[in-house]
Amino acid sequence: MMATAPIAPPVSANVIERACNQSDRRAANRQLCNCIGTVADMTLNRSDQRQAARFFSDPQRAQDMRTSDRASDEAFWTRYRSFGDTAEAMCG
Repeated sequence: MMATAPIAPPVSANVIERACNQSDRRAANRQLCNCIGTVADMTLNRSDQRQAARFFSDPQRAQDMRTSDRASDEAFWTRYRSFGDTAEAMCG
């Protein structure tokens, strides 16, 4: 008989969901954070998700990105706003 080590279940939380769950915002709860994470998976690529997750711990970073004149920041902000609009519509 061969002994096998137990296999841990895959972790499904993406970086947005984890950042939401770890934030100190009163409105954050597991159900809402899961919904936001699902929307992030649908609308943002991994790089955008990592960037957006940083906003939970550093809101000033979002403001800096929003007001940046760099074309790449403006493109990201357009995608991020679309994500936010979709999350608001789907998650409440």
